[in-house]
Amino acid sequence: MKTKIYSYLNKPYAVVLIMLIAPIFGFIDRNFVFFFGLGVTFIILKGSKFVWARFGIGRKITGKTVLKSLIITLVLFFVFSIFIDPMLQEWLGEYDLSSIDDIRGNLVGYIILMIIMWVFAAFGEELLFRGYYMKALAELLGNNNKAWILSAIITSLYFRISHAYQGLIGVVSVFLWSFTISYIFNKNRNNLLLLVLIHGFYDSVGITLIFLNKDLVFSEWLQQFL
Repeated sequence: MKTKIYSYLNKPYAVVLIMLIAPIFGFIDRNFVFFFGLGVTFIILKGSKFVWARFGIGRKITGKTVLKSLIITLVLFFVFSIFIDPMLQEWLGEYDLSSIDDIRGNLVGYIILMIIMWVFAAFGEELLFRGYYMKALAELLGNNNKAWILSAIITSLYFRISHAYQGLIGVVSVFLWSFTISYIFNKNRNNLLLLVLIHGFYDSVGITLIFLNKDLVFSEWLQQFL
């Protein structure tokens, strides 16, 4: 039975069916959409005897990778904080961050959220959305540069739905951020851990600012600085 499931999930078109089925679990709980896809990813991973390279993890983390991820994170954070987010807020309103407001000044909550973020958002989301969905779609569409770009667009549109709880601005901003990350993966197809670090560092900055209750102050400071 396990062999048959693994064989089916290895079919080129299986990723499309999984992406169509996963949202159905959102009627139960939005988190189930993510965990269903992640569960499928680990079934494939286990069936391949944990060949991580299949999901783009073909390199170990090196000092060069860490430094590169930090530089990219800083660039992304300032581009989004200075240009993209202020523009989107003017057009679409403020982010709905009520789901994590309870970490403001709450050290225990902050630490727990940071652990959850690194495990499930940084590693889990990159493994699922880039390592599995994007890579498998690109291979299905021809595995050339155009296929990877189209896959990046499709995956980013798909990824944005999971952030609908942040409001319309969250949906749009996440799409732009996700496409940027996907494009970086297109240029580093065997180095998914680079994206994991970028995602983790980026979210760490945002969560820390919220914990310190400096997220709005930081945005206002940037606008004055400019």
